[in-house]
Order: sequence, then C-alpha cells, then structure tokens
Amino acid sequence: MHVEVHQAKADFFRTLGHPARIRVLELLQEGPLPVRELLAQIDIEASSLSQQLAVLRRAGIVSAIREGSTVVYTLATPELADLLGAARRILSDMLADQGELLAELRAEVT
Repeated sequence: MHVEVHQAKADFFRTLGHPARIRVLELLQEGPLPVRELLAQIDIEASSLSQQLAVLRRAGIVSAIREGSTVVYTLATPELADLLGAARRILSDMLADQGELLAELRAEVT
C-alpha cells in the first residue's frame, strides 16, 4: 500500500471521530431522516448539527436530498452501517475484557 492510501484511510476515520457524527450515522442506519428529526434526537445546537452534516457530506459519507423545503439525509452506502456494527462489536468485546479485568482486581482486594 502507498502512503496515500494510508492517509486516505486515516482521513476517513478522522472524519468519523466526532460523537455527533457517529450519532448521525447511527440514526441514519434506520433509513433517511430529515434534519428536523436528526436535531430532535441529538442533543446539539442546530448550527453545530449543520456543521457536522456538512463535514459528512463533503467526505461523501452521507447524501442530502432536498424535498421541498426539507433536506433529508441518508447514508451514502449501506457498508457504513456494517462498519458501525463492527465498531460496536469490537468496542463491546474490549469493554467486556476490561470488565473481566476489573472483576479480577476487585476480587483480589477482598
């Protein structure tokens, strides 16, 4: 692999590296949503959500479609839902391992 490929991958993951962006993607896994519904489900100011959506749009991670006065967002590709699912499984396994270690440490104290 060339350095450019590694850089592109790093840039992709960096784009995902914001809690609001992850939450947007999780919500869009269920299907397209208008901005007002995203805003109702994410504890963020409208201007901040707009900024985060713009980052995701520029990166090609989400698509926006105007329906009258409403802008509806969708995942650009279904594989993004697969990626989020894989991340959830990996994180769950990591936290489970930490929980087991914590239980062992607590058992040593008693």
